[in-house]
Amino acid sequence: MSITTTIIEIYGADIICASCVNSPSSKDTYEWLQAAIDRKYPNQPYDITYIDIESTVSDDKHKKIVQQIQDDEFFYPLVMINDEMIGEGYIQLKPVFAALEKNGYIAES
Repeated sequence: MSITTTIIEIYGADIICASCVNSPSSKDTYEWLQAAIDRKYPNQPYDITYIDIESTVSDDKHKKIVQQIQDDEFFYPLVMINDEMIGEGYIQLKPVFAALEKNGYIAES
């Protein structure tokens, strides 16, 4: 199976989500996920983007998700992989890795 570039989007803010008090910040989650993916799936392409929900967002798809977070439909950080919501609030690696492997990624030990 060939891998097309996977799109990973992390939505978040500088302020830690009220429901996620002991969790890492959204930006820390973004950096942590990027490092974990690089370690487990080296040389396998992906694009990872951090979307600040408190800044001006121009992309219509991003605007819709930001609005849902601001309306308390989702907690942040929110992780999307190829437009599928993988996790929100307290992010765990297992569902992220499962989504990547569903998209053809092969873990290296």
